[in-house]
Amino acid sequence: MSDANATKAVAVVPEAPIGPATVAVSDIHVRYRVPSADRAARAAVPKPVRIANRLLGRSPQVLVRALSGVSFVARSGESVGVIGRNGSGKSTLLRIMAGLETPARGTVMAQSNPVLLGVNAALIPNLPGEQNVRLGLLAMGKSPEETERMLPDVIDLAGIGKAIYLPMRTYSSGMASRLRFAIAAASRPDILLIDEALTTGDAAFRDRSEQKMTELRKQAGTVFLVSHAARTIEETCTRAIWIHQGKIVADGTATETAAAFGRWARCIAQGDETKAESLMRDAVEAYAPAQISFTSAPRESNPPRHAILRR
Repeated sequence: MSDANATKAVAVVPEAPIGPATVAVSDIHVRYRVPSADRAARAAVPKPVRIANRLLGRSPQVLVRALSGVSFVARSGESVGVIGRNGSGKSTLLRIMAGLETPARGTVMAQSNPVLLGVNAALIPNLPGEQNVRLGLLAMGKSPEETERMLPDVIDLAGIGKAIYLPMRTYSSGMASRLRFAIAAASRPDILLIDEALTTGDAAFRDRSEQKMTELRKQAGTVFLVSHAARTIEETCTRAIWIHQGKIVADGTATETAAAFGRWARCIAQGDETKAESLMRDAVEAYAPAQISFTSAPRESNPPRHAILRR
């Protein structure tokens, strides 16, 4: 068959019924003060502060806005890809949603406790992977009987072969991520947060992980997947949120949003700054920020994910 008649294969993510809201992120701002060797940034620091830093032997610091006004609502049955370049704020967003960091401003409400891949499982480097699977499942509230029953399926999903019997300190970062994903997915959380884990395996692992994500969504779950790879988002998600420099650029179907990001990223890689700026501008102009309001104050039984600070 000639190239002219060839049709491009398109990955189809199985649909799941979209249900009620499971996560609401409202006007989240995250700021850090970090050391910087950038002369221009250091020069922008007020002179009295620079003098005080020298006297106290402190490194000059600059303000980094990791997230600025991020708002969205996710629902059961959705697989939401969070896409963007390295340093755009994707992983910070997941940590905020998991309750591991406190925002400078804003609120995150979740229907249940989100499980962040690799954090909720208490894994020990010197123990074999098999033993760490047991520990991870027990740490997530499974009984010893449930743990033993689930163990073979977790090992099969991870797909790391005989390495499951070796200490985790001998694992590559990819193998460790695959094992953590398998443990987290086995707990069947209502809200699963995954940071780059699905890009570390072979085709067979990706197939198994995509099937597991589909199962979670069909069970009225919500999955978030962070990645800088447009293709991964297209193949595994139903919706995508594009974040750039801490702000949402686009929020729509996974296919359209990942394609828009992919076009922009290619222009950046090719050095076509003018075209990249035009694509970014088009995406920002088309994006309509979510307007979120809570109908009642959070109850003690359903508090925000964070102790909210106002500054």
